[in-house]
Amino acid sequence: MSTEPFEAGRPYRLSSGVALRPEPFGALVYDFTTRKLSFLKTQLLVDVVRDLENQPDALTTLGAAGVPDAQHPRYLDALAGLLSAGTIESRGDS
Repeated sequence: MSTEPFEAGRPYRLSSGVALRPEPFGALVYDFTTRKLSFLKTQLLVDVVRDLENQPDALTTLGAAGVPDAQHPRYLDALAGLLSAGTIESRGDS
């Protein structure tokens, strides 16, 4: 769990203690630290989470993944929730 506030202009990545397993609906998320299982419910969100480490910031990641502009607020909210849950983490290279 993170208390760090999410900022769309910062770089993030999938947390090192988290694994994604592809599923027809998106992906299962397993956190090896907390042993918590959760879900990413769309393939596009899985693509965004996987590509975070290759992009300079979260907002750029949404564009690179092809998230429609009208859906950016919803995806940024989802990324904020994933940061809070510890699924993603700041890269700290901004």
